[in-house]
Amino acid sequence: MLSLTILGNNSALPAFGRNPTAQWLQTSQESILIDCGEGTQWQLSKYKLKPGKLTHIFISHLHGDHYFGLIGLLTSMSLLNRSKPIHLYGPAQLQAIIQIQLDVAETTLSYPLHFHSLDTAGVIASTQSLEVSCFKVSHSIECWGFMFTEKKIKRSVDPEKARSYEIPAAYFEQLQQGKDYITKKGTIIPNAEVTTPTPAPKRYAYCADTRYNETLIEFIKDVDLLYHETTYLKDQEEKAAMRFHSTTLQAAQLAKIANVKQLMIGHFSAKYESTDLFLVEAKSIFENTVLATEGSCFGL
Repeated sequence: MLSLTILGNNSALPAFGRNPTAQWLQTSQESILIDCGEGTQWQLSKYKLKPGKLTHIFISHLHGDHYFGLIGLLTSMSLLNRSKPIHLYGPAQLQAIIQIQLDVAETTLSYPLHFHSLDTAGVIASTQSLEVSCFKVSHSIECWGFMFTEKKIKRSVDPEKARSYEIPAAYFEQLQQGKDYITKKGTIIPNAEVTTPTPAPKRYAYCADTRYNETLIEFIKDVDLLYHETTYLKDQEEKAAMRFHSTTLQAAQLAKIANVKQLMIGHFSAKYESTDLFLVEAKSIFENTVLATEGSCFGL
């Protein structure tokens, strides 16, 4: 089970009560932060999310609205005497930026901060419950999207059926791994007779800042939930392309082609006081669209 909480959904400037980009991804075993715009600490407090449980941080790119809240969060956790390590993933230059800020303040973090540079597309992390991969999106500077995939869950053993075949409980773990059982007489009990498959792993794709780019389809095809930026409404398509951003219709069209199950849109320009029309326009192309409204929680 994956749970996603939206902490910030605006673009470059905070406006109309909306904050820059940040998302909190929760599994049964760990908490993950995706981007960390200005004000993220306040949002964590507001929605009663605990930074102490944070294990991994993923930063898509080095425009301020996606990471200006990071140094504050890192140092606050140190002030609270955190000891558990954090794994930080982002463009290579981010490591030097963080170190400069720590050096000029003569600050030593109370916990290990392991930095992982994003250099090539592919698998970048394997956590307790997730496999995480990255892929390049089309923005004005180096920018990465992320795919979060649940690790495969073992098959479920039907105890009554297993006992009816006199399969010892000590063998259940191997049944969960998909193995057949061979009796003392050499009879093969097919695994499918005594187990049931678990649901397919859930997948969440985060496309960060990008203009319309159909090369992303190979990475996001058939995902359970796709986050795609919609900085502008449909009448601003030319401006969106010039500034390496997307419109409502473009995000919806990509979701439709990629056959995703649900589309979530965000990164709204500060020029818009209301986001209602964003949803109307996107749903005209892709019906199962939702807004990345701050404080909303999505279960996968």
